[in-house]
Amino acid sequence: MKVLRASLFYIGYGALIAVFSLLSCTVGMLMPLGRRQALATTGNVLILHWLNLCCGIRVHIIGRDNLPPAPFVVLSNHQSPWETFYLQRHLRPVSTILKKELLKIPLFGWGLASVKPIAIDRSNPRQAIKEVMEQGKKRLADGNSVIVYPEGTRLNHGEYGQYARSGAALAVAAGVPIVPVAHNAGKHWPARRFLKHPGTITLVFGPPLDTAGGDSKALTQAAEEWIKATQREIV
Repeated sequence: MKVLRASLFYIGYGALIAVFSLLSCTVGMLMPLGRRQALATTGNVLILHWLNLCCGIRVHIIGRDNLPPAPFVVLSNHQSPWETFYLQRHLRPVSTILKKELLKIPLFGWGLASVKPIAIDRSNPRQAIKEVMEQGKKRLADGNSVIVYPEGTRLNHGEYGQYARSGAALAVAAGVPIVPVAHNAGKHWPARRFLKHPGTITLVFGPPLDTAGGDSKALTQAAEEWIKATQREIV
């Protein structure tokens, strides 16, 4: 039954990605960025509703009141495609840091490029940090929040990675707060696996961290400790 449900989900998933990627890089290019992001992420909403219908995966959000006025930098653990769809929709206007290779995927990459992510070359860490700082400060100055996955890659549910300091360094340089985010999405929609598991994804927005006069190393450590402790609570 799980195989059938996952198969049905991916049929709809592929169709929605294709339709909204095409709309974003055609009709969407005639719109201001905010409206273009709203159009593109309508597909995100439909994908998550389809996920619920096909695979029985619901969502529970905690701490929404912790979100400060935009812009801010989000530091989130990374387990699944789910958090990218959810955060891109509900934190807009927003830019996500991602690898440049994704923009080369026909149609999907074109739609992704239209919503102004911060695309970096992970094979060149020094250049990647420079791109995060330069593009990130510009996006924040324009009123867009920035989503950073400091572990750098998706991990299995129950695994914990080392956190890079670039997100906190960006927040300090731009003078904006950091919002830590923890979730257990990988328990139900594991990365790089076909089957989905019914249940409830819990996502928690933590209290914002003030970056005024802050140290990126200490702020990264504070966010990491909060995220990992919260992950253990929502297993």
